[in-house]
Amino acid sequence: MEQTEEQRRHEKAHKKKVIAEWKASARALKKDAGNDMLHRDARKISLARIEDAARTDEDFTNIITIWDNLDIVKRWRIDKQEVKSVDALRYYHLPDACFVLPEPLGYVWWRQLLRGEFLDTLNDCPYCLEELTTSRPMFDFIMELNDDQREILFYSAIRQWTPQKIAEIRGQTDRNIRKVYENMIENIRKKMYLRLYPRIRDKLPLTKAQKDFCEKYWDELDDKKKAKLKRIIEEEARKKRAGKTAPEKRVEDEQSVFEDKLALGEVQRV
Repeated sequence: MEQTEEQRRHEKAHKKKVIAEWKASARALKKDAGNDMLHRDARKISLARIEDAARTDEDFTNIITIWDNLDIVKRWRIDKQEVKSVDALRYYHLPDACFVLPEPLGYVWWRQLLRGEFLDTLNDCPYCLEELTTSRPMFDFIMELNDDQREILFYSAIRQWTPQKIAEIRGQTDRNIRKVYENMIENIRKKMYLRLYPRIRDKLPLTKAQKDFCEKYWDELDDKKKAKLKRIIEEEARKKRAGKTAPEKRVEDEQSVFEDKLALGEVQRV
């Protein structure tokens, strides 16, 4: 149902009021920087208690209002960081030259076509997204995604579209798009860490980007998620060990004993 002009003005005024209240609360928290995290934790606990104590229709309506206000603030904060233009490149991104090609000849994909590079153009589709990466792990991770996840990842990462535009095309809410995208990226990051962990454990060489990713990802996890990730790693190691033959297990045990002695200084590597 299309909104009237008065309804749009009322909604805009309500958003401004909610954002202004949030800014005032943020400024108040900055004055007491030492207890900033405690205030935020207390606010989350308070909201959880309100949800648990809700019994009447009025209580649930109040909870919905609180969550709507939080969503308004979150959307406003995200909009400040998102790229507003969805074009691939503009004139000021092009290399210096004595001439300027008119659009769409200035686009990256068109310049690739003029050089005879057709792969990116042929695979410019959510369902061929795995062909746009040269990373084997990313190829495997993308192959595990369903069609909906492929579309959201393609339009967000490749086309650089905003959640609002993707939601309009797919007939969903931008909150749903952001939630699916965040969960998908978090799942991919987790799989990437599990893929790289054996190289960390065996002290095999990693690129600087891989090292930075592993360190950053591990530091971002809380104690509960770290314990869960350790259990997954141990379970995968147990399954891998169960599938080995007796000679392979014996060689692995001898290698493990040698590494322990090497760490204690009892033997030296030749």
